[in-house]
Formats: sequence, C-alpha cells, structure tokens
Amino acid sequence: MLEQRATFELFFEQLGLDSSPEAIDEFISTHQIGMDVPLHKAPFWSKSQHDFLISHWKKDDDWAIFVDVLNEQLHIEAEGSGSCDIPSHKST
Repeated sequence: MLEQRATFELFFEQLGLDSSPEAIDEFISTHQIGMDVPLHKAPFWSKSQHDFLISHWKKDDDWAIFVDVLNEQLHIEAEGSGSCDIPSHKST
C-alpha cells in the first residue's frame, strides 16, 4: 500500500475544504481571526472540523504541524502579540 505524504493540500482535504492553492490562499485571507480567538474556536468550523483540529493537535501526529501552520496563518493580521495556541493538553 502506498501512503501519501502529509501536505497542506491534503490537510485542507481532510477538513473538507477546497485544496487548490488558490482556494487555500483565499480561505486564509478571508478567515482571519483575532488573537483572542483560538483556532479551534473560530466560528466558521463545523463540529467535525473542530474535532479534527483538536484531535490531531492533541495527538501531536503528522497533521499537528499543519494545525500549527494554519493557526499562524489565520492570526497573521491580528493586532498585538501573544499566544494564540490551542489550550495545552499536556499536564504540567
């Protein structure tokens, strides 16, 4: 069995979104969120998309890096500084 390498395009497909480079750019530019809004709490996600983001971020699997990249990209226009991370799942 041939496994596909994880890519940002495949990540968008997993989210049920158009995965063409133009569509990804459009999504990022039209879905900017404030620093006070964690990625998984953005109002445009469906429950399954929300669950996918949380699940793979917590697993710290191959998709987790794409969750991090998308998090950064959707906060790029946000004013101020500070963390916009998904709340930590690791015990301290």
